[in-house]
Amino acid sequence: MEFIHFNVIRISFCLFSPLFIINRTSHNSLITLMANRTEEIQFILVRLTSDPELQVPLFIMFTLIYLISVVGNLGMMVLILLDSRLHTPMYFFLSNLSLVDFGYSTAVTPKVMAGLLMEDKVISYNACAAQMFFFVAFATVENYLLASMAYDRYTGVCKPLHYTTITLTTGVCAFLAIGSHFCGFLNASFHDGDIFSLYLCKSNLIHHFFCDVPAVMVLSCSDKHISELFLVFMSSFNALFALMVILISYLFIFITILKMQSAQGHQKALSTCTSHFTTSSIFYGTVILMYLQPSSSHSMDTGKMASVFYSMVIPMLNPVVYSLRNKEVNPMLHLNF
Repeated sequence: MEFIHFNVIRISFCLFSPLFIINRTSHNSLITLMANRTEEIQFILVRLTSDPELQVPLFIMFTLIYLISVVGNLGMMVLILLDSRLHTPMYFFLSNLSLVDFGYSTAVTPKVMAGLLMEDKVISYNACAAQMFFFVAFATVENYLLASMAYDRYTGVCKPLHYTTITLTTGVCAFLAIGSHFCGFLNASFHDGDIFSLYLCKSNLIHHFFCDVPAVMVLSCSDKHISELFLVFMSSFNALFALMVILISYLFIFITILKMQSAQGHQKALSTCTSHFTTSSIFYGTVILMYLQPSSSHSMDTGKMASVFYSMVIPMLNPVVYSLRNKEVNPMLHLNF
């Protein structure tokens, strides 16, 4: 059997004691020991406010936001699934967007509500890693779905005759949706593996209301220069690539609208694009504010306010601005519900 010599084993946080001195410990025993200590590590999340008078109103507000988000997104998925008239590329992407919004809102909001009502600020090491993974995954999927939806709008406005027959066939739609989910979960795996491989020893206090990447990264006392560069690079690549697709799509849409002679055509084209453009602006604005800057210049208070928008408010708004105000969806809601 192969043995490994260790003088001192450091377990993630310096605040845990005593330190272990292990000599000639087998590799399998070492892994078991590390796993057992990891399960004992806990983080403390900072609530949005420490003012007792604001905690109950915030809890009520976030509860309403979460309920609207859940009902709106799950209801939209069911509606699109049941009504064959909504089986078009646009609503296919909307159903995927609703699933993603439900996912990353659920990854964050219930824990925030528990912290406000029951003062449950503690989160385990594994739960923190899982929360970060699913939040990053779903947020990245939404990033690429918004780009796919911009391409969908470009095709619908600029190439209406080829919309479902040549350009956005069932295979193309499936490829874009699967590709978005693949990129999202791959990106989350990279970030989770990178952050939780750092030596975290400054504190177990996370200055955020959930386990976000920058908030956990600042706890590291090891050299995190490479991790910061990796975070900025990956966030920049994901956001800028999707933004490039969106901006190019809207450039062609704008040119096509200018060439239209009919006022009705202008209005219809603008109505199908305004909601997507507005929500995309809010989403990418908060992403840039949160991630496309080094942690040294990163304000956690500013980050927490921005995070409220893209983790809670945007998932609630998306089914409203994309679907519930849509003239095709409103009659379907009355017929099916």
